[in-house]
Amino acid sequence: MSKQRSFRSLSAKLTALTLAATLLAGCGGKDKENVESAGGAGAASGEPVKLLGSGASFPDPLYQKWFKDFSASNPDVRIDYQAKGSGAGIKDFTAKLVNFGASDAAMKDEEIAKVEAGVQMLPMTAGEVVLAYNLKGVENLNLSRAAYIGIFDGTVKKWNDPKIVEANPGVTLPDQEITVVTRADSSGTTFVFTQHLSALSEAWKNGPGTGKKLDWPESRMIASPKNDGVTASIKQTEGAIGYIEYGFAKFSKLPMASLENKAGKYIAPGLESGQAALAGVKMPENLRAWLPDPEAEAAYPIVTYTWLLCYQKYEDPAVAETLKKVVEYCLTEGQKVSDEMGYIPLPENVVETVRGALANIK
Repeated sequence: MSKQRSFRSLSAKLTALTLAATLLAGCGGKDKENVESAGGAGAASGEPVKLLGSGASFPDPLYQKWFKDFSASNPDVRIDYQAKGSGAGIKDFTAKLVNFGASDAAMKDEEIAKVEAGVQMLPMTAGEVVLAYNLKGVENLNLSRAAYIGIFDGTVKKWNDPKIVEANPGVTLPDQEITVVTRADSSGTTFVFTQHLSALSEAWKNGPGTGKKLDWPESRMIASPKNDGVTASIKQTEGAIGYIEYGFAKFSKLPMASLENKAGKYIAPGLESGQAALAGVKMPENLRAWLPDPEAEAAYPIVTYTWLLCYQKYEDPAVAETLKKVVEYCLTEGQKVSDEMGYIPLPENVVETVRGALANIK
């Protein structure tokens, strides 16, 4: 009787061990999938190719639409883009934590030198940095160069300051403190905006300067993360003004100031004024083109390209080829929705230049 019980006990243990092994084998594929590097090394086995990217919040609404639409037509491709800010995107890209990065501040030569796999920067769209504001009863506002530099360097403190009043005849401006909203994170939008201020003012250039993150010279400020955070802070704070990408202001229904351009004209942001700014730009071989202060009379003064950051050499050829297909889609079908999303479609000559640069990605 004792031997029978021992046999049954041994049999039960063997059965349990067999079941456990079967369960582990079944889970093994999922565990492997979870630890695969972003980019889907499983492409060769017929599994979806996964692309992971991070970076600029400036183009995020457009990128999300592009990537969603591409995946809808290509169910074998999954694209996950996280809008962390340009600085974080460059950091992730340099550390090889992603398959691609994104930045409104094109990588500098010293940053590129840190990436062993090589860097191919691709301008994918362009947009305008606008000064959106929350001022009761004021739907149209002109800001001279002296006025908006003064707002951000702290010398223009109230909405009825003479520098603002003189450009807005017939507009009743309140005796109210100006609250300035800036970015809290490392931001390409901040880089573009402060690069513009540095182009206008030697004092700014030699003072706060240009950067993705600044020590702002003024205490009446609110710092918020990403473009959507700045947008929310402006919307919630009466008397506030801040710099954001045009589409964020457009879809949040925030009024935007018309800014004095290099030709002395007050220009509202929008497709035509953005295209006028881009028209005079020659794209260099490294595709790093800046527009710190466009010269055209009809140009809005703060316009920028925004870049996708790709490696020149990928360990998995399937990832490289898939990423190139995604970029090609963005250069063609994607450009058709840029305007409605609040961005400026790439000029055709830039599209062709970017298409040619895809040959450098292998």
